[in-house]
Amino acid sequence: MLKIFTSFLFKTPLHILYWGLVWMFFYLFFSTGSNNPQFLFWFTSILSVISIITSYVFAYNLIPNYLLTQKYWSFLLYTVYAIIFTLFGVLVTVVFGFVFFFNLEFQNMPALTKSSSVILVCVFLIIVLASGYKILSYNYKSTKEKKTLENKFLQTKLQLKEQELQFLKMQIHPHFLFNTLNTLYGFALKKSEEAPEMILKLSNLLDYILYQVDKPSVLLKNEIQHIEDYISLEKMRFQESLQVNFTKSLFDETIQVPPMLLLPFVENAFKHGTQINGVLNIHIYLKASKDLLTFHIENTSKKATFNRKGIGLENIQKRLEMLYNNKSKLSIESKESQFIVDLKIPLKND
Repeated sequence: MLKIFTSFLFKTPLHILYWGLVWMFFYLFFSTGSNNPQFLFWFTSILSVISIITSYVFAYNLIPNYLLTQKYWSFLLYTVYAIIFTLFGVLVTVVFGFVFFFNLEFQNMPALTKSSSVILVCVFLIIVLASGYKILSYNYKSTKEKKTLENKFLQTKLQLKEQELQFLKMQIHPHFLFNTLNTLYGFALKKSEEAPEMILKLSNLLDYILYQVDKPSVLLKNEIQHIEDYISLEKMRFQESLQVNFTKSLFDETIQVPPMLLLPFVENAFKHGTQINGVLNIHIYLKASKDLLTFHIENTSKKATFNRKGIGLENIQKRLEMLYNNKSKLSIESKESQFIVDLKIPLKND
């Protein structure tokens, strides 16, 4: 209510000013050849009233209720009615001056005030200007409201995207921890003297998962370090039955990536990889150039495990779609004795 009242207070002086200028225009224009100021005052005032009524009918009724809502036939019909009203009003105005100010002596009337065509052109000009301004005003308001709605929609979409991303991260956490704790449990059963080192590496991984993963991005070298810690844990468990080859090349140590982006692929290779001839072979290749990150991992796997991708891999596929908007390329290939993942992501996500 306050907003409407404030708008009314702001617009009313502008309307008064506009119609005051219209009145002055009529008065000065039709004063040519006339020496009767009383007649000019009433003649100009009546034309102004006709212009005001017709303009407001168009601006606040016909345009918003019919033209902008695409009810063109109704708009055309009511426009015809408005034109007839204007014609009638102009005719009455001319007759009013002819009867009351010039005693039925038509030849004594100023030339411009007895020309119906000139009067109609002036009145319709004012109506068109007022209606055109209102159409532009409605279009501007509509564009502004549309932009506001689009911004709200994008903001809501972004919030939902962030919530979904957080949900996916929460899914990764228990899954990853469960697999890692199983590794530690198996190692503890052997009562190995290397258990303290294993616990320390697991502690580092837990710190990464619980605290670093909530950041939008982390240094790629930190992600690599945690991959190496994870590999070290698995080497302690598998001993001689594991062969891992990790090749990496970084263009710049300041490169950043989303946290937990690569580690689930490594975890998946260990979880679903199988030993062939008593050895689980895993080959990892990582290269970060100026604009592109290439990550390739393959592990020995039996045909029966080809479709078992695990929660972590499914989540990482969804995360890639959300983070890179189809600009990343993920290829998953199953061969007779190998499971291969090839990932390419842009390092500048424009």
